[in-house]
Order: sequence, then structure tokens, then C-alpha cells
Amino acid sequence: MNWKLIPPGGITSSLRLRVGLLLFLLVVVSMAAAALPLLMVGGRLTLPEPLADFAANPAADAIALLCTILFLAGLLGVVIYRQVLGPIRRLALEGAFGGEVTGNEVEVLVGRVRHLLDTMHRTQAQLEESHETLRQTEKLALVGKLAAGVAHSVRNPLTSVKLRLFSLERSLTLDTQQREDFEVIADEIRHLDAIVSNFLEFSRRPKLRMQTVSPSDVVDNTLQLLKHRIESFNVQVQLHRAERLPVVKGDPEQLKEALVNLVLNACEAMGYDGRLDITEERGIINPLGRAIVIRIADSGPGVPIDRRDDIFQPFFSTKEEGTGLGLPIAKSIFEEHGGWLHLHSAPGRGATFVAVLPALKDDSWLRS
Repeated sequence: MNWKLIPPGGITSSLRLRVGLLLFLLVVVSMAAAALPLLMVGGRLTLPEPLADFAANPAADAIALLCTILFLAGLLGVVIYRQVLGPIRRLALEGAFGGEVTGNEVEVLVGRVRHLLDTMHRTQAQLEESHETLRQTEKLALVGKLAAGVAHSVRNPLTSVKLRLFSLERSLTLDTQQREDFEVIADEIRHLDAIVSNFLEFSRRPKLRMQTVSPSDVVDNTLQLLKHRIESFNVQVQLHRAERLPVVKGDPEQLKEALVNLVLNACEAMGYDGRLDITEERGIINPLGRAIVIRIADSGPGVPIDRRDDIFQPFFSTKEEGTGLGLPIAKSIFEEHGGWLHLHSAPGRGATFVAVLPALKDDSWLRS
């Protein structure tokens, strides 16, 4: 809609013109009423019997009637201006941004009403869209609950199949081909179990068991746990630590799980013969204040620009056998601890995940 400011003078002139026309009509009517006695004197008009005495002194009666009508006309004009035209003028001035008009306050008000109607229609459309989005969200939440129930039901028989397969492999004498088949079946079962486990963990996050823990201890436990996995990728790990990080309030197991996901993701992104740099820092970061920072940088291909907004979305994965839940779970864990997880990446220069945790606000910062 095109907006145009209407000069107040144009609106005032239009109102004055209308008031003047109204008063002119009232004067004409009053003069016609004042001429009634004269018409009666000339015998051209005869009043009914109750008004017969009105013709006794026609000149004086005409002047009195004229003054009375003029007074009433003026009073009526003032009342109309203050009670009707005045409010209309104020509304027109307040809504002077009303479209293509030429100074007529009525057109200004019409444009304003049309603008209000358009706004109401847009608001109604947005409200209906919000209701539809809410209904879709409720459906997705219901589907998520059903899927979590199905995943939990699938996990139990899957565990039984895995145990029976392990028992058969130990009790049977297998040739090379059969052993390879057993290994493929076992790998696929482990993959299915990982998918189900990650899905259940994502949909039903366990409660945090908070305690004081140094993030440096979590880093050491993570590297110790993944030692053989890292060696299988032939990845060189460099730990940059000036001193051990001060303690934070957190769940050591959950933090370790987040770091495991980040390290495994980096190893799988680099492939073989990569380099992984883990840097521990501390400093002042708004709005947390004192904070702990852990940077995990790999020498892989990096994350394309068009995929950076998707990597933290559930079930998004560029790997053929990936579940797409490792990074969302890690991000969720750090956010539950009051921190966050960000990605810095340039194509061809690797990816750096920056994990931030709030530090304890006491003198442990100085003692560490």
C-alpha cells in the first residue's frame, strides 16, 4: 500500500466548507420560517385555529422567530462541529496515511478503514497458518512417541538375536565364507542396535546427574576410551593443554558421550591418516562470564556452506551408515549444561567444533 501524508490544512478547509454550507442551509430555512407571518398577513397562508393568534403582530413575530431560529441554528452548528465533525477531523488527521487521497477527510477515513481491514485479513491468515503449524507439530510429537515405543520394542528382540548369533558362532565350525557371512550379519545387527540406541537416547534424554568435574578429566577419559578406534583410523591426536581446566558442574558420563560423538565424527570425516587437535581454554565469554572452551579441530574436508545449518538437525547425515543423531545429541548435552556447541569450518580446511561450558563462580577458578 502506498502511503501519502495529507496536509492538515486541506482537511480543515474541507470541514469549514461543509460547516459553512450547513449554516447557510439553516439560515435559508430560518428566513423561510420568518416569512410565514408576512404570508399570513397577505392572506396567502392560513394557520390552523390553535395558531390563529400568531398573526396579530406579524412584523414583531417574524423578527423574534428569525432571531430564535438563528440562535438555534448557531447552537446546532456548534454542537454538530464539536460532536460530529470535530471527531471526524481528528480521526482523519490521525489516519492521514491512508493512500491516494486529495485532502478529503472522508476519503482519508475510508483508506484507513481499508488498511485496517487488510491488516485484519493478514492477521487472520497468519493465525490460521499458526494453527495449522501447531496441529502438524502435535501430529509429529505423537508420531515421535509412537516411534520411540516401536524402537524400544525392537531393541529387546534385537539383543536376543545378537546373543544367539554370538553363541552360534562359537559353537559351530565355520569355513572362511561362512565366517565372513557371520561377520557381515553381526556388523549389520550392531548397526541396527546403534540406530535404535541413538534414537531412544535422542527422544528420551536421561536426567543429568550433576557433580563437580574437571573437563580435562572428561577429555582424558574420552581419549582413553577411543584409543583403539583412533588408532584404527591412524589419526594423530594433539592435545593442547596449558594447565588442567577448573571444575564445572556437570554430568561426567553425558559430557563424555558428547565428546565421543565429536571425536568419532571427526575421525570418520577425515578417514585415514588425519590429524585431530583438541585445545582446552578458559576465559570470559558473554553472556556466561567465566567459561570453559574445548575446541576439536580436524584436518578433514570441512563442511560445505550449504550444509552447515543441517548438521545439527536430527537424522541428517552425509555418511551411508550414519544415524544423523551424534551431533544433535552432543549439541543437546552441552545446551543442557548451560553452554553451547558451535561449528567453524572453511571448505578444504577442516572443521572445528567449539564446545562451551559455564565455569563455577567461586575461587576454584583461581586455585586451578
